[in-house]
Amino acid sequence: MKTQLSDSIKNTPQGQEADSILRACVHCGFCTATCPTYQLLGDELDGPRGRIYLIKEMLEGETVSRKTQLHLDRCLTCRACETTCPSGVQYGRLVDIGRAVAEERVTRPWQERVTRRVLRAVIPYSSRFTPLLRLGQMVRPLLPAAMRASIPSRHPSTFWPAPRHTRQMVVLDGCAQPAIAPNINAATARVLDRLGISLLRADRAGCCGAVSHHLNAHEEGMDFMRHNIDAWWPHIEAGAEAIVMTASGCGALVKEYGHILRDDPAYAEKATRVSALTRDISEVLLAEKDGLAKHFSNAKGPKLAFHSPCTLQHGQKLPGVVENILQTCGYELTPVPDAHLCCGSAGTYSILQKELSQQLLQNKLAALQSGAPAVIATANIGCLTHLQSRSDVPVRHWVELLDDISF
Repeated sequence: MKTQLSDSIKNTPQGQEADSILRACVHCGFCTATCPTYQLLGDELDGPRGRIYLIKEMLEGETVSRKTQLHLDRCLTCRACETTCPSGVQYGRLVDIGRAVAEERVTRPWQERVTRRVLRAVIPYSSRFTPLLRLGQMVRPLLPAAMRASIPSRHPSTFWPAPRHTRQMVVLDGCAQPAIAPNINAATARVLDRLGISLLRADRAGCCGAVSHHLNAHEEGMDFMRHNIDAWWPHIEAGAEAIVMTASGCGALVKEYGHILRDDPAYAEKATRVSALTRDISEVLLAEKDGLAKHFSNAKGPKLAFHSPCTLQHGQKLPGVVENILQTCGYELTPVPDAHLCCGSAGTYSILQKELSQQLLQNKLAALQSGAPAVIATANIGCLTHLQSRSDVPVRHWVELLDDISF
């Protein structure tokens, strides 16, 4: 794709990156076939190729309208288009740049500005999010069914084994996950403990920065990233083998820290090191597959459907890894039609684009439940909470299922 970026952006780091990504696009349109919003809406501008054209025009100095912003807002950033693209177009990075530029040039209605600011002010801070969630859980029985479904029920914290192994890894607790599903990281710690690995918490680590970053508050997002790097660094210096992610959405972003902070003289090198050490829990357990196979040789788990989050299969490029591990551990997996499609959670998308999100959720649950599983498993807290809100069968993190089997 030929480009003529405007003077105001072409020599900036963002402009140079966008120019490189745009030039990689060959207009083939393969991406539209796997785009969830294009499938729902049938509008070229609600598919990756159309959005790429909108971003190109914007960066070349064309007028930016609310319509342009709306089409970019409707993008899930699921990155299924990246998996399909034969040219390796890094669409996820391009749409982040395009959205930030549109945000500077178009004034949103005040209702949207307030909603986005509240999301940024609450979700990334566990000290704010947790009390509000607990309040919602207290009044949950009194709420209408639709509102009640959107508030997850409360789950107790569970036992976390004390560090006792030479091999050690550090985990990201995150912001919302400890309040919604505290058993996920505890179950991960127990599974790794049985494999001879101690999982440690970095007490000062918090939100990965994804909420701010994907709502166009990039500087705010980078502050969260720097904060986490500072929290993890003593563990890295002490020899931690990996930084473990049990939420694939967080993992996808932390693996990008090195790129996002590449121009920060104080953090660029550390960020690159953090990204290199970051592992989704599936990558950690895949490396321990022989130990898992030994422990689970006689195990037999219930029939389940696995929902692979977009951030796992498209963002981190780890399709089939969890499924492989679950089958090794004795679980029977049911087929899931259109497994590449998004469930509609997509971070704050389920709040900001509720109608589209609910359509995607309905389609995804129909696919997941088509094989009559006893349980649905997934790998990201956002997907888990979203699916759980309307699922007829239990939805759990897949590591919890491993922990359920005594080995």
